[in-house]
Amino acid sequence: MTTKQLTEKQKKFIDYFIETGNSTEAARRAGYKQPHVQGAQTLEKLRHLIDVKLAEKDSARVAKQDEILEFLSSVMRGEVKEQFPLGMGMGEQSLVKKELDGKDRIKAAELLGKRYALWTDKQQLEGNVGVQIIDDLGDADVES
Repeated sequence: MTTKQLTEKQKKFIDYFIETGNSTEAARRAGYKQPHVQGAQTLEKLRHLIDVKLAEKDSARVAKQDEILEFLSSVMRGEVKEQFPLGMGMGEQSLVKKELDGKDRIKAAELLGKRYALWTDKQQLEGNVGVQIIDDLGDADVES
């Protein structure tokens, strides 16, 4: 079932379920006559679409790896400006933009360096080493 095939009630149910997390409450708000029964049934029927919609919302809210790396890079390069209040005298203030402090830029560079493992002393070695057992004791040591 696609979102185009949904009834208005079902669309409302999905939205209310995402908001409340409660199928009975979502069914009641969407206008179902028996929300305690129809809520569970509708949830079962529309679970896949609800999961897809939740994933879309999470995707929009949570920063992706590339976005974080781009932000850290722009901070490190001094491209990000920060607003701070500047006293103008007689109780007046004005918002002024300034470059981030060096410590902020250093921290961004450090985080990027950690991401790309620039500071690690450990080296990852891979390979296959076979174990060879040599029997050089011979039969002379065996007591009769």
